[in-house]
Amino acid sequence: MAKIHKRRRRVATIIIGLAITIGIFVQANLSEPDVIERRDAKETSEVINSDQPLAIDELEKLTVKGRAPKTGYSRDQFGNSWAKWQKCDSRQRILARDLIDVKLDDDGCTVLFGTLDDPYTGKIIEFKRGPGTSNAVQIDHVVALSDAWQKGAQSLDAATRETMANDDLELLAVEGKANMEKSDSDAAAWLPKNKGFRCQYVARQIAVKIKYFLWVTEAEHDAMTRVLNSCPEQRLPAP
Repeated sequence: MAKIHKRRRRVATIIIGLAITIGIFVQANLSEPDVIERRDAKETSEVINSDQPLAIDELEKLTVKGRAPKTGYSRDQFGNSWAKWQKCDSRQRILARDLIDVKLDDDGCTVLFGTLDDPYTGKIIEFKRGPGTSNAVQIDHVVALSDAWQKGAQSLDAATRETMANDDLELLAVEGKANMEKSDSDAAAWLPKNKGFRCQYVARQIAVKIKYFLWVTEAEHDAMTRVLNSCPEQRLPAP
């Protein structure tokens, strides 16, 4: 009888050991891949960002000189409307890019609903397409077109100016009121109220000005420098 009890205890011990081993194995195989995916995604993001030059270094490559006269400027100098790509115009394309929980019309282009985490104010804006609601979210030219005109764009050909006005790099979906407040201002006259976005904002302006051979005024250069001094590791946005 004693031998039988000993044998049962040994079997029970083996079964418990196997259960513990299997439990550890299952837990490891269920949880570890998620950890690896998150780590890989983070590392990939860092690699992509590290490929871009530092904004504060690129700022020094821009020519610094005075603002040219506004003579001859009109919005039509940059195209008379939003350009279309595969039937979708730039406004709808950027809304679809920058909003979340987007609902499109049957045409596959027109954004009917969506939510914007506004980079300029930090507000959450519920967008609804309609005569009295669409303007709650507007598409901002990060480098205002009037500002661009006075800092080199008038020397570009019409096709290049239209390309600039519809360039993803140059466009952001933002709160309509903030966009109107900014108007034609450069970084010396206006910065987003959301201070956490200022470094990215200035870096994007620098990227646009480099891409389209535009210059900055001394006041604008100094304002950009002050912003970037608080975030010297800020890099230009990826193309």
